[in-house]
Amino acid sequence: MSKRLFALLAVLVVASMAMTACGGGAAAYECTDALGCVDVAPGDPVRIASALVISGPNTDLGTDSQYGVEIAIDFKEEILGHPIELQAEDDGCSAEGGQTAGQKIVSDPSIVAVIGTSCSGAGVPMSKVISDAGYVMVSPSNTAPVLTDPASHEAGYLRTAHNDKVQGKAMAEFAYNVLGVRSAAAIHDGDPYTEGLARVFADEFEALGGTIVEFTAVNKGDTDMRPVLTAVAAAGPPEFMYYPVFTAEGGFLTKQAKEVSGLEDTILAAADGMISDAAIEAVGEAGEGMYFSGPDLAYSGDTYDQFLMRYEEKYGKSPISVFHAHAFDATNMVFACIEKVAVQDSDGTLHIGRQAMRDCLFATSDFKGITGSLTCDQYGDCADPKISVSQLQNGEYVRIWP
Repeated sequence: MSKRLFALLAVLVVASMAMTACGGGAAAYECTDALGCVDVAPGDPVRIASALVISGPNTDLGTDSQYGVEIAIDFKEEILGHPIELQAEDDGCSAEGGQTAGQKIVSDPSIVAVIGTSCSGAGVPMSKVISDAGYVMVSPSNTAPVLTDPASHEAGYLRTAHNDKVQGKAMAEFAYNVLGVRSAAAIHDGDPYTEGLARVFADEFEALGGTIVEFTAVNKGDTDMRPVLTAVAAAGPPEFMYYPVFTAEGGFLTKQAKEVSGLEDTILAAADGMISDAAIEAVGEAGEGMYFSGPDLAYSGDTYDQFLMRYEEKYGKSPISVFHAHAFDATNMVFACIEKVAVQDSDGTLHIGRQAMRDCLFATSDFKGITGSLTCDQYGDCADPKISVSQLQNGEYVRIWP
């Protein structure tokens, strides 16, 4: 090679390097999102997390929602050419469980969004952990009013489940107008869900003209409910007793109410925290004829038909609780926003802004889900709320109202 040709090649190499250094090549992506970005490398999965109750006496509630998330992933298959990966955590249906699951999730910067929690008691602390870290979560079954109250709402929290302001009012109207009762008692266990729903029911029942003879609480974990039930009987006894608690406590309340003098003819009622196969077993024969408020499951359409088919094929059973469709819708809302806000490089790398994800989810409008047409307000209530009442007849929940 001549000295002149060698010198020319050297000049060209240096010039090429200088052009690249000065931006002559492809510019590297610069994240300007206020909360930072999740970067997904070529071939890597888009990762989401779930935080649902998948152990203990309320397992059916969370597992049913978990199945809804998994089916949404099956249907979607991939996002912008990337597979989808789920990290499943247990919310424990408790404040401690929600706190622990939240801290574990936010320690992983690859997680884009969270579907959870099952229980409002877990949702309160977890919504703060998630929000403080700049993440976003959508709950399929938190219904406590406090979670979307303007005074206590956390910036990264949304839900596809109804607000219990709707459910409590519906149950009060059913008791007063349909059953014709004029006196009632309400029992909770101190959880934000149970206390909030019991309070709304009591306030709405009184607004209709009814009398609440006792508003009281049991302790989570208690097995002897007779002292509380005896106090309720002494205060009334009421024609109707509403205890929107969870499976274990609800089973003891139902069975022991039959043993307390004065409550023999009292109509018993609970809520969606006790709509499951496990709850049917917990109440036993004592639960025959009692009422349950919860989301109206009278869904229709091709998507739900396909969902049910996949549920039964994949898990070998029909839905075991009531929030599977809400979980499916929550997951698909997240997927839609990832597709909308992600910036994709020529090599397939994704950059997903965390604030952009929040902004997109809170801007959700007329999203067509199994549970209806979902539109989110500024405090995270997205549901198209429909409440029904079922009665336990021969060991099965039978929808009777509306």
